[in-house]
Amino acid sequence: MKNLNPALFSALALAFIAVLAIGVHVAVGGTAIALNDVFSTLFGFPPDGRTALMIYEFRLPRTLAAITAGVGFGVAGALTQNVARNPLASPDILGVTNGASAGAVAAMAAVAQLSWLPAGFGQWGMPVFAVAGGVLVTVIVFAVVWRSNLESNRLVLVGIGMSGLCAALTSWMLTLGEVVNAQQALTWMAGTVNGLSWQDLAIAPLVIAICAVIAVVLRPQREVLAMDADTARGLGSEVARDRLVLLGLATIMAVAATVVAGPLAFVALASGHAARILSRSIVPPVVHSALLGMIFVLAADLLAARTFSVALPAGVATAVIGAPYLMFLVVQQARTRNIR
Repeated sequence: MKNLNPALFSALALAFIAVLAIGVHVAVGGTAIALNDVFSTLFGFPPDGRTALMIYEFRLPRTLAAITAGVGFGVAGALTQNVARNPLASPDILGVTNGASAGAVAAMAAVAQLSWLPAGFGQWGMPVFAVAGGVLVTVIVFAVVWRSNLESNRLVLVGIGMSGLCAALTSWMLTLGEVVNAQQALTWMAGTVNGLSWQDLAIAPLVIAICAVIAVVLRPQREVLAMDADTARGLGSEVARDRLVLLGLATIMAVAATVVAGPLAFVALASGHAARILSRSIVPPVVHSALLGMIFVLAADLLAARTFSVALPAGVATAVIGAPYLMFLVVQQARTRNIR
């Protein structure tokens, strides 16, 4: 055990916890299902047709949505922190998820106000506008801080400013715009994996999986970028190009996760930072970040939906857990600077 690589050991431990979390997430519901029946059904050997129907059609889409959102936000946070060399940098802090939310709500408002829109716009318009909003905010934030090499606190400050602007714009559209179902929009903005079907998960899981694999392959470039810019260039790194690629991957994954589950707060921030600590690595590992994000969202959804008499969105639990973690990071950074 002493000779076992810490990164490998922690990855195996997280994988075991993630598998257990998936089983519990599927098992717990209005009608409880035994864990052994859950896993036998997932492996293609359901005990009966009723159990198979309950799992495949009603519970598994929600579980897959939580996994998709967790992996997307977790890896996106790891990549953002890697490039910015700042544990406070994450897609939600930098405004990417709020930008995607503003785009999605704009699509909802457009459906209510513009009668000439083509049929089906309500289905494909929301993800398209969400992607456009997230990408636009990313371009603005990084264009403003590009000359500072994306390493200073200016990145976080500009991102917080853009996040606030997008949140204000979203509130304005909900208040003044004639959104068909404002309550549904507000629930989605809080972050939820409830009520999704297999059709809603046709694209996002594949996109996130492809981006995660690319991020794993780019591990050498990520380790070089963890050093200061001059050292990275001295080692032959195309710093600007590598940063753009990693930030592009992070944006795509964060937006895809937001389209599926809404802007789940603090998942990206906590997963990347915790992954680096657990693995004792220079950069947050993709596998650790993905597993931690997955566990975080699965646990948060269970906590929010089953703890209280009224089912709450998963984003409520992620915010309750993540906000103290953010304060811990801020205090930790301040202490580190004082020591230096």
